[in-house]
Amino acid sequence: MFEIETEEPTGWIPMFQLKVLVLSNCNINRAKGNVFPSFLVKQRNLRVLDMSHNSMKGQLPNWVIKHNPMLEVLILRNNLFHGTIMLFHTNHNIRLLDLSGNLLTGVIPKFIQRFLPGISHLDLSSNSLDGVIPSSIGDMSELNVLDLSNNKLSGEVPSRLIANNSRLLYTVKLSNNKLHGEVLSGNFSLDGIWNLHLDNNNFTGNIGNLAITGSLGLLDISNNFFTGLIPSWISNVSIISELVLRNNSLEGPFPCGTTSFTFLDISENLLSGPIPSCLNTRRLEHLHLGSNSFTGPIPDSFRNMTKVLTLDISNNYLSGEIPSFFGKLSNLIILLLRENNLMGSIPKQLCQLTNVSLLDLSNNSLSGSIPSCLHNITGPSYQAFVQESTALSHAPSFYSYRGFITKMQDTDDNQFYSQQDEVQFTTKSLHLTYKGVILDIMSGLDLSCNKLTGEIPEELGLLTQIRVLNLSHNVLTGPIPVKLSNLTNIESLDLSSNHLTGKVPPELTKLNSLSSFNVSFNNLSGKLPEMTAQFSTFTKESYEGNALLCGLPLENKCTTEPERTYPSNNEEGTHEKWYNVDMVSFYGSCGSTWLVFMSGFAALLYINPYWRRKWLDLVEEIMFTCYYFLLDSVRRPFVLLRTHDL
Repeated sequence: MFEIETEEPTGWIPMFQLKVLVLSNCNINRAKGNVFPSFLVKQRNLRVLDMSHNSMKGQLPNWVIKHNPMLEVLILRNNLFHGTIMLFHTNHNIRLLDLSGNLLTGVIPKFIQRFLPGISHLDLSSNSLDGVIPSSIGDMSELNVLDLSNNKLSGEVPSRLIANNSRLLYTVKLSNNKLHGEVLSGNFSLDGIWNLHLDNNNFTGNIGNLAITGSLGLLDISNNFFTGLIPSWISNVSIISELVLRNNSLEGPFPCGTTSFTFLDISENLLSGPIPSCLNTRRLEHLHLGSNSFTGPIPDSFRNMTKVLTLDISNNYLSGEIPSFFGKLSNLIILLLRENNLMGSIPKQLCQLTNVSLLDLSNNSLSGSIPSCLHNITGPSYQAFVQESTALSHAPSFYSYRGFITKMQDTDDNQFYSQQDEVQFTTKSLHLTYKGVILDIMSGLDLSCNKLTGEIPEELGLLTQIRVLNLSHNVLTGPIPVKLSNLTNIESLDLSSNHLTGKVPPELTKLNSLSSFNVSFNNLSGKLPEMTAQFSTFTKESYEGNALLCGLPLENKCTTEPERTYPSNNEEGTHEKWYNVDMVSFYGSCGSTWLVFMSGFAALLYINPYWRRKWLDLVEEIMFTCYYFLLDSVRRPFVLLRTHDL
């Protein structure tokens, strides 16, 4: 990184007048506490000044606009300036003002339109500005981009800003404030706005019957308090491609229409009924329908989503089996089906989804075994989410200098405010949200809370890129595969609440990235692996519910008995244990012993007449005793019955 020092020698006065000065990412005046260059006080002919990404401190230099009446572009984003925005004189030439990513406080100047009448790009986002949005902003006839997001603004949106707009507004971004009111209620036109971001505020009311003839390309009203039905016009705007209604209180079915969305997020609402099979899914890349009350089977029309990257239909009441045609959605990267009423086995066709990085089938009623071919799911070989995330972090090049100032508006401003994909996935027993570029890194397989049986396929050890593997709360049997020690990137491994047997493989101690490990409530036995590396961080809760496990961190100590030696029965001197008996020899020995005893007894009776007579008398006495016992047992009930009758 460059380092530029402008304060040495102290008090120097420049002998030149600059027109363009671009010192972005230059670590300016680090030795002087990152102060704003003082020599700029003497500059009077600046047209372009870009001092962004420098961590400069101090008061916002409001005087730059005052001292340079020909200034067209002022970019001071991503510094540490504090104070308030103060405008003293009208500047008819300024077109772009970017003060985003600082520590500015106070209110937006009430008559900002009077001081900056020709501005086309105004970005005051990511500060601590409060108060209301001045109504004069709605009178800025040249305004193309307005970004006031990530502040503390309150009050209502000026009606002239978005309603019945006659100018062309590429982007209006009011996200992450404290704005309120029924901003979309009523009947008015949204023409002229390409991208409208109203998310993360306190807006209420219904979505009215708005007139849109073809300019609106992105609408984000997520994380508000909108209620009522979704109007039919939303599905019949020809140009709209990105629609985000997430986390409101919208209800009823989603209307059918001709709109060909690329990004559709209507999750976390009160929508009900079957998933509409009439959706135009030809261009759809991201579909989020989770956390609603959709019922019925997964529609067959989903087989037409050949471009889909993200499919989230989790947390609904969907039934039936997982469609086998999912295996043909070759571009799919994220598939979330958790917390539904899906039944049947896991179709082997899912193994064809080689680009999938997140697969969540948990909390259903799936049965059968885990397909061993799931090791084919290796994740994408390209970064599918990085482009949409980085678009917001760098401003486009609005200017160049070839002896004069030429404004260079990008021909597609939509890319700089495109929607970032966002999903939820359970990691280390925590329900976490992953957004944007992190989705290119995250990889996980969650089959927990089903009725899966059989053994854990050792082929899962080939998923070397995976970071989360959760097979807990099933009916899995057999040992823990030693090949799971090949999961070099795994951070969370949960095999708890099954019927696994055998020992915990000591080879698992090689997993240096493992930070969450749980094999509790199984039938495991034997000594636990040594408490080395990551295994030294796991507590007894990771192993509880296995009565035959021993060793630290459990309280059960492993006891070893000294080995007993027995005489050798072969030439090599190997020791056999006392209970290692040849059963054929054992039964033959017992039979021959019995035969010898009976032969000796018969010979004794034959030779000695006295003992022969005694033996015959004993046999006769036993016979008579048994006869009279049986006779009395039979006659006694009849005698008692006859006595009772008399």
